[in-house]
Amino acid sequence: MTEDEFDLLVVGGAGVDTVVRVDRLEVPAGDSHHVPPIHDYVAHTGNGVALGAHRLGLRTAFIDYLGDDPQAELITAAYAREGLPFARLVSPHGTPRSVNLVDAAGRRFSFHDGRHPASLRLPRSFYLPYLERSRHVHLSITGHNRDLYPDLRRLGRTSSTDLHDWDGENPHHRHYAVNSDLVFLSTAGCPDGYERVMRSILAEGRASVVVATAGAEGCHLLTRDDAALRHLPAVDPGAPVVDTNGAGDAFVTGFLSAWFRGRPPLACARAGAVAGAFACTAAGTHTAFITAAALDGALEGTATG
Repeated sequence: MTEDEFDLLVVGGAGVDTVVRVDRLEVPAGDSHHVPPIHDYVAHTGNGVALGAHRLGLRTAFIDYLGDDPQAELITAAYAREGLPFARLVSPHGTPRSVNLVDAAGRRFSFHDGRHPASLRLPRSFYLPYLERSRHVHLSITGHNRDLYPDLRRLGRTSSTDLHDWDGENPHHRHYAVNSDLVFLSTAGCPDGYERVMRSILAEGRASVVVATAGAEGCHLLTRDDAALRHLPAVDPGAPVVDTNGAGDAFVTGFLSAWFRGRPPLACARAGAVAGAFACTAAGTHTAFITAAALDGALEGTATG
């Protein structure tokens, strides 16, 4: 354990999800369709990583831009209840939102508004004190945090990012891909080319580990020390899958919790798989987080079962 105040600083990625449950991920005939009650959830990728890590017992802080609006009030109230250290700046563009359709099998499709302009940046005077007090920094691909990498290197802080459904080409994602020490992505953006994308991240960037999650197919692991692409099957969550919102963020928190404890990459990926599977058993975005005790117990079961 270092003398840093925080194990993990999450930068960017808070918002609100409106989740609509549907029979199928398609538009029905006509101009309206009755659905189960629609709910708003404190959500988005940074939220999932920060709250998941907080629940796992990691000393976690979170900083971001939010609007001056009801969605921001919903978010800040939730973090106050959780006891999660959170600091924000007010964006005139408002709080990011998404509308997520979730089908009967728990699969989802998200419409994300991405309202922050590409020119928006977190001021150095705001983020630097948090970097100085943190052991590791996770950067969501929000854009406003893209200037943090020089200070991370100067301070000797490690970093991670989640590229989500990157196609391997978009330059916005590439900036995070080549500058982070741990890189997560989903195979959804490159189902036939994820290995090529993973190897390009190692070849072009500073990452030591790249993980591509593949939903029900498990995940793929590639490290700088091992040329072989490793595949880990998905973990049985022990309960029905009802909603995959937030599963990728939960995977990141499980992985990081094991990484901070000095576990090898394959063991970290197993921890991520367990945490991600657990998240799929609850409806809504980031409504259920695995605890450290439950994660350790599940990992003991997968090791002996």
